[in-house]
Amino acid sequence: MSVDLLEVRDLRVSFGRRAAWFRSRSARRSGDFVAVDGVSLTVAPDEIVGVVGESGSGKTTVARAIVGLVRPDSGAVLLDGVPLGPVGRRTTAQQRAAQMVFQDPRSSLSPRMTVAAIIDEAWRTHPSSAPSGDRTAALHRLLDDVGLDASVAGQRAAELSGGQCQRVSIARALAVRPRLLVCDEAVSGLDVSVQAQILRLLVDLRERHHLAMLFISHDLGVVHQIADRIAVMRQGVVVEEGQATDVLGAPRHEYTRSLLDAALELSGTDSRE
Repeated sequence: MSVDLLEVRDLRVSFGRRAAWFRSRSARRSGDFVAVDGVSLTVAPDEIVGVVGESGSGKTTVARAIVGLVRPDSGAVLLDGVPLGPVGRRTTAQQRAAQMVFQDPRSSLSPRMTVAAIIDEAWRTHPSSAPSGDRTAALHRLLDDVGLDASVAGQRAAELSGGQCQRVSIARALAVRPRLLVCDEAVSGLDVSVQAQILRLLVDLRERHHLAMLFISHDLGVVHQIADRIAVMRQGVVVEEGQATDVLGAPRHEYTRSLLDAALELSGTDSRE
């Protein structure tokens, strides 16, 4: 029996006055804000799962819990069937396996660092993933992999466009040879034409590198372009989940239908092919 690459099992996360590791469902009574309330989902190897919902639905909190940036109150995150703890307790291999691509590439990159230094920092953090030969040649191959010219290596992040910065962020994630990319609103800050380019890049990288992805977005119209399966979140819970064709073709939940209607209304001014 095959094991899912990623399994999120009954995940609960709340924020407020009390320390996270003491909180549970009783957080509601203590006045804490329950951001994620019993979310379960899976991602198979080479699969792209979209998680969609409006701002405040809990989707980003799920993403951060998966990569260890948020400590859950209860539930579990498993990689290859093995539970993952907080980021400080994960093995090097576990830390490398799941990499995050953030919403705002400019804020996630040091503006004063060159692209070469950004990638080299990833290799120094995870030396087992660093190339054994010529690092310059490896860097240029990595940049080419994400659609950037080798000349970008000497530029600082502050000198790049938003789309270029996001490609660098993806390259930084790929540098440590992950198995799962967690993309948190990775195209929401880009204009429509650049969004389409980044989405095509992610699909291509999935095929070339056998990557699985969890793709977080508030826009069902974007998610449908990339996801094999879709989970719809509202107020901390998954209200609908299924194959993308089923969720889009015959949504069962009223909230999903409202998201789909909004995406269809916007499509009239969408220049994507």
